[in-house]
Amino acid sequence: MQHLKIEKTLRFRVLLLAFAEDLECIPGFQQKVFYVEQPSEFTEDQPVLNLVFDDCQGNNKLNFEVSNPDFKVESDGSLVVLKNVSEAGRALFVHARTEHAEDMAEILIVGANEKHGALKEIFKMEGNLGIPRQKRAILATPILIPENQRPPFPRPVGKVISSERTEGAKFRLSGKGVDQDPKGIFRINEISGEVSVTRALDREAIANYELEVEVTDLSGKIIDGPVRLDISVIDQNDNRPMFREGPYVGHVMEGSPTGTTVMRMTAFDADDSSTDNALLRYNILKQTPTKPSPNMFYIDPEKGDIVTVVSPVLLDRETMETPKYELVIEAKDMGGLDVGLTGTATATILIDDKNDHPPEFTKKEFQATVKEGVTGVIVNLTVGDRDDPVTGAWRAVYTIINGNPGQSFEIHTNPQTNEGMLSVVKPLDYEISAFHTLLIKVENEDPLIPDIAYGPSSTATVQITVEDVNEGPVFHPNPMTVTKQENISIGSVVLTVNATDPDTLQHQTIRYSVYKDPAGWLEINPTNGTIGTTATLDRESPYVHNNVYTALFLAIDSGNPPATGTGTLHITLEDVNDNTPFLYPTLAKVCDDAKDLRVVVLGASDKDLHPNTDPFKFELSKQSGPDKLWRITKLNNTHAQVILLQNLKKANYNIPISVTDSGKPPLTNNTELKLQVCSCKKSKMDCSATDALHISMTLILLSLFSLFCKSFPEL
Repeated sequence: MQHLKIEKTLRFRVLLLAFAEDLECIPGFQQKVFYVEQPSEFTEDQPVLNLVFDDCQGNNKLNFEVSNPDFKVESDGSLVVLKNVSEAGRALFVHARTEHAEDMAEILIVGANEKHGALKEIFKMEGNLGIPRQKRAILATPILIPENQRPPFPRPVGKVISSERTEGAKFRLSGKGVDQDPKGIFRINEISGEVSVTRALDREAIANYELEVEVTDLSGKIIDGPVRLDISVIDQNDNRPMFREGPYVGHVMEGSPTGTTVMRMTAFDADDSSTDNALLRYNILKQTPTKPSPNMFYIDPEKGDIVTVVSPVLLDRETMETPKYELVIEAKDMGGLDVGLTGTATATILIDDKNDHPPEFTKKEFQATVKEGVTGVIVNLTVGDRDDPVTGAWRAVYTIINGNPGQSFEIHTNPQTNEGMLSVVKPLDYEISAFHTLLIKVENEDPLIPDIAYGPSSTATVQITVEDVNEGPVFHPNPMTVTKQENISIGSVVLTVNATDPDTLQHQTIRYSVYKDPAGWLEINPTNGTIGTTATLDRESPYVHNNVYTALFLAIDSGNPPATGTGTLHITLEDVNDNTPFLYPTLAKVCDDAKDLRVVVLGASDKDLHPNTDPFKFELSKQSGPDKLWRITKLNNTHAQVILLQNLKKANYNIPISVTDSGKPPLTNNTELKLQVCSCKKSKMDCSATDALHISMTLILLSLFSLFCKSFPEL
């Protein structure tokens, strides 16, 4: 197999040399890619290979530079080893420069089993080594062009040969890069077959061009071909590695074992991934901060994995200057060689906290004083925790484990300070207990790690002293309710209230007073609390709502200062028939020639409640004269209708009407309905300038009798 590989390589080189005689001089290296088999060791002064550089103008001031300082190139192009080298890397680059030209050659150092595969990939040996694939006269050997060549352009890059050219025959080139986009990159001399490139190429844009060469006659008819011409763009290291996926943030738990993987940093290089131009190696350039060790982390040079390299003891978040580290990561191509291009990025590594420190009270006993009857926070319990603030390993959870049988106390965590806020939620009573002792425990939201436990410092005692306060007397019951009839006599007893003083140890006396009596109907005995009436109770009063009258009374103790309690009295008033019914409306109008003599519908209402209201009884007083002028007819329990019996002259009339309710005893109201008889013309009613007022004889007689009685009261 080794013999066959060498034979193919030699055959390829022989073909190149054979065709080179027919080509015009092309400035630069005559061969740009070399393969050297890696020996066990390169020995000092050992010639490795010969490089041929020709600037086509005599090679004046020819100078060679080698990427590896362990090698040099003699003026005759011989690559020589300067000292014994066991590992020369994957590639060497030789840069040649004269006054008129410069070029780069690449020397790939490969193992015996790699060489054949590399040749196939780069030169596409199978059917593309310049050996005619068909029995044709056109010979189009593959062309290799370095990317990023400098002007001048166009620049010759190769030549196509035809062994059977006839007079007038022309070469024609077509394909992507010629007559297809991107157009005009390549051209061919139709007579000589010389192929030129018109501008610098970019391998990262297009790495290979597959063109076709034909030979045509003067009329354009194809004589030979087409034959494929492969042009490969040789990669140059013109792209720096780039970190494109940032920001890069990694986390590692404190106390993690040495070698724990934190994160992976990967960079991208647009150069040819099959060459060292895109072979990346990673390195940590800087670590901030540098304590407790300047080398807290290591990065795998090939994979980019960042791992911890310090012991778990040093990876202690609580003893670190800061839990955040910043690493400047460098990616270098060319396998990390000095000639490689670099790119950098910053990796931020956060040391995450684990709950390895239990919270501890700052003291074993806390004191608190609270007045009886008061609620709210009475003391803040302070704790210390060395874990990361605002994490579950730091946040405290408090529990009252003893001393709170009545659930009078609650404790909550202050989210900003982590303190335990102990509150009274049910008012305390000094007379029941003047002292309380609570046992409080504190834990974290997150569980402790297995080898850590809560200790005695995670519990504390709170001693609470209740201060006595002069509490106001308390009415029993409150509110107080009683039912009374309205219109009970003045001075009647409504209720005797009862208030007691909760300060049983102080032996105080209580006095009573009226606090709010909206209608001014009530009074209270200051000593015994008896409430009596000072005015008539009226259910229909605006101070009564839904039949209930409300008054407030005070009970004041003899403390210093005195304390006051308030009691509420609701008096439900039962209705008494003490309101006469009233009529509406009291004015009616009718035309003197009206055909419909129904004058008005009257309604009656009563402020009292049923059964002291409707059904109502409607009646007319006696009418004067021999003729009846009107009558009243009941429509229902609350309404009646007044009807004229004949048309009347234009005048004002007063109609006496009485209405009686259904109370026991019933009450009657005598009311006059004013009736205006008006002239009506063209749908207009005129009630002005009426005739003299017509008054019923009955009303005249009643008025005269009333006046007579007032003049002679002794009768």
